[in-house]
Amino acid sequence: MSTVTPLTPRADGRPDPVARARELGSTIEEAADTIERTMEIPEPLISLLHEARLFRMLLPRSVGGDQVEPWVYLGAVEETARHDGSVGWNLFVANSSALIAPFISEEAARTIYADPRALIAWGPPTQHRALAVPGGYRVSGEWHFASGTRQANWMGAHCQVVEPDGSLRKNRFGNPTIRTLLMPKSQTTPIHDWNTMGMRGTASEGYSVKDVFVPEAYSGTREDPTLRRDRGKLYAFTTQGLYAVGVAGVALGIARAMLDSFTALAVEKAPRNMGRLADSPVIQADVARRKASLGSARVWLAELLKDAWATADEVEPIATAQRALIRLGCSHAIHVALEVADYTYRAAGTSSIFIGTPFERRFRDIHTLSQQIQSREAHFETVGRILLNGDPDGSFLG
Repeated sequence: MSTVTPLTPRADGRPDPVARARELGSTIEEAADTIERTMEIPEPLISLLHEARLFRMLLPRSVGGDQVEPWVYLGAVEETARHDGSVGWNLFVANSSALIAPFISEEAARTIYADPRALIAWGPPTQHRALAVPGGYRVSGEWHFASGTRQANWMGAHCQVVEPDGSLRKNRFGNPTIRTLLMPKSQTTPIHDWNTMGMRGTASEGYSVKDVFVPEAYSGTREDPTLRRDRGKLYAFTTQGLYAVGVAGVALGIARAMLDSFTALAVEKAPRNMGRLADSPVIQADVARRKASLGSARVWLAELLKDAWATADEVEPIATAQRALIRLGCSHAIHVALEVADYTYRAAGTSSIFIGTPFERRFRDIHTLSQQIQSREAHFETVGRILLNGDPDGSFLG
């Protein structure tokens, strides 16, 4: 089996995930049709991604992770998504799920991630409730939109907790707590319901759980930073914020690939009764503007992440104002990427409408991404309110 060629490390001596993602680019592209058709990342690609440690960027070093800086993570996700959106998406989701590791017992985290191919998948929280029982919890229910279930070997269930007396467990903020329960995938039943127009390779399917016992050690809650076991500036960023960074990286990668493909097409294509697209002053200006917009959005988001890192504490979460700016940078990057993708699709004319072109799958993928919660226009309203009025009720989680 192929292996990842050792790469020149970063200046700090650690592996460079962006370079590793770039090295795997051609292999990812060669597998794209298979990923779309089967909804799985095939061999040897899945093994190469594991060997490159791209699924361990946000995992704590205490349990075998690389704990990279968030702007490095952004770059690696973008570079991966440039070659296939579904692989980029599954990469960011697996890293986001690894953020539960600092909130469960170290023994449990080490047990899970002792397997070099360990991946956790889960669906977003629902109204399901777990019953607190001696030594842990019992849970039943079903969850959906669990990206990466095909390659995962552990599954999570986000639940409210019902105490033995029938009351709901509250967190220190006085709200019903949401606890994440982790279990081997073998204890779940898949629900094959991912029949979408795009991001088909993510296999963001559902799963059901019936009366599964989850030990206390394999559960945790991400809603309270004071419960975090691992120190480090990376974990001063909220899980919601790092999730948004991942989505932004995927969007930027897809849009960048579409713009690069259109630039190559414009050099060759001369529509009927017209000269080469590349010789049109309008096309020249449009391409330049889109390239500037995409690059500016990427650089600004990276700078926001670096600014927050520079003042981040090893324990305390970053301030609300910084969280809001990162949310703004992510939302801006996603919407700029959508605009650039739409431009290239239209500008390519009929060259973009046929299956197998460099445009059609990416167009479907980025418009599936656009319906995800991180892409909501409402994020701009929320950030604008905080910029103008602050967050007096402390409701913004970032």
